Parts: sequence; structure tokens; C-alpha cells
Amino acid sequence: MSEPRSAWRPLFLALYLVFAILPLYWMLNMSFKTNTEIVGELTLFPREFTLEHYRTIFTDSAWYSGYINSLIYVAINTVISLTVALPAAYAFSRYRFIGDKHVFFWLLTNRMTPPAVFLLPFFQLYTSVGLMDTHLAVALAHLVFNVPLAVWILEGFMSGVPREIDETAYVDGYSFPRFFLTIFLPLIKAGVGVAAFFCFMFSWVELLLARTLTSVNAKPIVATMTRTVSASGMDWGVLAAAGVLTIVPGAIVIWFVRHYIAKGFAMGRV
Repeated sequence: MSEPRSAWRPLFLALYLVFAILPLYWMLNMSFKTNTEIVGELTLFPREFTLEHYRTIFTDSAWYSGYINSLIYVAINTVISLTVALPAAYAFSRYRFIGDKHVFFWLLTNRMTPPAVFLLPFFQLYTSVGLMDTHLAVALAHLVFNVPLAVWILEGFMSGVPREIDETAYVDGYSFPRFFLTIFLPLIKAGVGVAAFFCFMFSWVELLLARTLTSVNAKPIVATMTRTVSASGMDWGVLAAAGVLTIVPGAIVIWFVRHYIAKGFAMGRV
């Protein structure tokens, strides 16, 4: 009975890869076609190969500034999220205090809340303090969702580190900052990589807050992509090219933290 089942596995794997890769290939294929060919006929390969759509993105300041703006606030958010989440996760993993489980659950409920719930409060607050249309505005808004997620991931990795390591370091005369940076942090570098990956990806793809809290100076790429709609119709080629370029940063991050993500799956925290 096991042999027929094992014979089907390569087929299922092949079908899965086809369905997973096909949308990516189709978007890449569209990015090299003219709009006339995209709308007029169905082709597996571009008949009139063109780089005009990519040239439009790299020569139009509105497009490439959108990429730069997105990278800036995503980097700011990832750094702040990890800086806040590391000590918080350490506290949850090493200490027991009144209401610790309730506070931990409250953090996770923030992550599960739709971004639209926080849209109006953030808009009014940033308008009052002059943070509207800045990279910091989007980065701080995304902390509401990324910090709970990072705390949850890091707490799982920290709980797997024996407490005896902390006690031994204190006996040897290590101060807490020195112990945390030189001994403890290298032991959970896999968790830091996983948390950084998810913080990066959420900030990179989030649309509602990023679009509402910015207008010109810090407008992200996800908001700039709506410029493909005009009176003449949809500019499918530019939209596809922008989609391809939007995937690139995430793919690069996945390449560098792929081993850490695998470890996170093994530990049940991803």
C-alpha cells in the first residue's frame, strides 16, 4: 500500500510547484510585454520583448522614490520592533509576575486586530503632532502589530535557553547588558532572524496605514502602484513590473534568513 502512495507524491509536488510558481511567472511574463499584447492575446512568452515598463519605473521619480520610502520606514520599524521586543520577550520568558499571561494575551490581541481599527486614532494623533507624511509615522504605526509578533516569536526561542546560563553569567560577574549582548543574544540569533523577517514583510506589504498616513514625501510603493489606473485604462505592464520589483526585497530577506525560518518552524514558533 505504501508504494502507490509514494508514487503519487512526485505528481502532487509537481502540481503544487506549478500552481505556486505560475502567478509569479505570469507577472514576470507580463512585465516584458507591451500593453497591447497583454490585453489582446494570451501568450506564454513575450512576442514583442520590451523593457519600457522597467525603464518607466527607474526614470519616474514617483516610482523609485516609493521604493526608497518603503525601505526606509520598513528598516526603521524592524529596528525599533526588535529593540522593544527583545527585553519584553526576555521578561516574559524569565520572570513570573501578576497578570503576565493576561498582558501577553493582550499583546497578541493587538496583532490580531485589523489595521483599520487604528487608522482614525493614528491619523488624528499624527495630524496634531506634525508627523503626517513622514517615514517615522508609518514605522511607529506598524509597531502596534510587529512588536507583539516579535515578542511572541522571541519568547519561544528564549524559553528554550536554559536558565542556568543566566545564573552562571551573573556568578562570573557579567552585568546584564554585557551578558545579554555577548552571551544570550548569540544563542537566540535564529529567533532574531525570524522576528526580523516577519516584521520586515508585514511593513513591506501593509497598505492601509501606509497609504493613509502618507501623501507625498513618504509615499510608499504600495500606494504608488495605484497610479497605473488612468482615464485611458490600466497600465498592466508597469503594474506587473512594479509587482516583480516589489517581490525582490522580500526574496532577498528570505534568502538570508531561510535557515532561521526553518528552525522557527521546527520549534513551533512560526
